[in-house]
Amino acid sequence: MAYNDFLADRVRQRLAHAGITEEKKMMGGLIFMVNHKMCIGVDIDKKTNTDRLMVRVGKLPYEELLNTKGSRKMDFTGTVMRGFLFIDPEGFDTDEGLDFWVEKAVTFNQLL
Repeated sequence: MAYNDFLADRVRQRLAHAGITEEKKMMGGLIFMVNHKMCIGVDIDKKTNTDRLMVRVGKLPYEELLNTKGSRKMDFTGTVMRGFLFIDPEGFDTDEGLDFWVEKAVTFNQLL
């Protein structure tokens, strides 16, 4: 599995209050399950060899969040997965950036 342990720890710390139920190694990275539902993940983009987040935000805020720094459509299988975004490092390198994306993922998770 290819993911950055430091980035995984940063995400894990922010999710401590959210009720992580499991961490699963899947899709080539590490997925954090909150309330038994996929919430956020970390992996390494094989094309660019850089860290990235996979954030589950739902379909309603999806289009708006696509315009946020570092975000792009999640096309893991070659097909765009609406409701999920990839976030490149410029979107989560700062604490504020990572906090933003973790908050978006947890907020959506609580709606499920």
